Amino acid sequence: MALPIYASPLERIWYYAYRVICALIFLFLIAPILIVIPLSFNAEPYFTFTQKMLSLDPTGYSLRWYDTLLTFGMQAPDAPRDSSWWRDAWTNARWVGVAKNSVIVGVFSTIIATVLGTLAALGLSRPEMPFRRTIMAVLISPMIVPIIITATGLFFFYSSIQIREWGVPYLGVVLAHATLGIPFVIITVTATLVGFDHSLTRAAASLGANPRTVFRKVILPLILPGMISGALFAFVTSFDEVVVVMFIAGPEEQTIPRQMWNGIRESISPAILAVATILVVISVLLLAAVELLRRRSERLRGL
Repeated sequence: MALPIYASPLERIWYYAYRVICALIFLFLIAPILIVIPLSFNAEPYFTFTQKMLSLDPTGYSLRWYDTLLTFGMQAPDAPRDSSWWRDAWTNARWVGVAKNSVIVGVFSTIIATVLGTLAALGLSRPEMPFRRTIMAVLISPMIVPIIITATGLFFFYSSIQIREWGVPYLGVVLAHATLGIPFVIITVTATLVGFDHSLTRAAASLGANPRTVFRKVILPLILPGMISGALFAFVTSFDEVVVVMFIAGPEEQTIPRQMWNGIRESISPAILAVATILVVISVLLLAAVELLRRRSERLRGL
């Protein structure tokens, strides 16, 4: 909002001071990201800016740590980079393996969280639903309860039912991450349903549409942006989560955040900064997609 021409001197001072304060807060929040990204291109094995980097000397910058993400754990990292080399990287590289685990766990947990969260939101949006507030509080509790408590509870519960003996890979981690992602889906879909006109569903039913057709033709197009937004939040939650993985994941189910934790404990390497930069880029792209979906949802609801 532009400053009006009739503003008093005090209002003008506050107008500019307010923007300076917001800029400083924004800089404080993104400063760690702004530092991590250039450090991931450091040619030296340090977590600080070298003199060459500060003087913008090209020799001070390198992609060696991004290359390490492909070669760490390979059987023949120095072999010619042909199809056999890439096959070796896909099969044996440690960071590639944990990336595959993160994607597998994230995709399946997101699917489960989106389906269950959408069903819960549809039920909670009905005015005749009894105990709506209590049920909502229970369903979004994973967002409120400290993650260490959730992880501990899941660990003892999975131990009691011996879930690892079921023979289904990633099952425990997928269900745990789905539990953490469901509240995000419920909140985003419920927000989409706030302005939903239920007379549309009654009109469709009066015209002979069965419940499945009403959902597919009337409800789903309107709540789809909220569903996708919730699914993206659920995926990001799963992709960045480390505490639950530390408690319940097996040695072959390690994810990127857990491997980063192992790297910090065992051998500190700037390769961690390269992974962090990649995760930042992925998160920014997902958040941009969420914002586009939010605007589309507002247009569909006429806001």
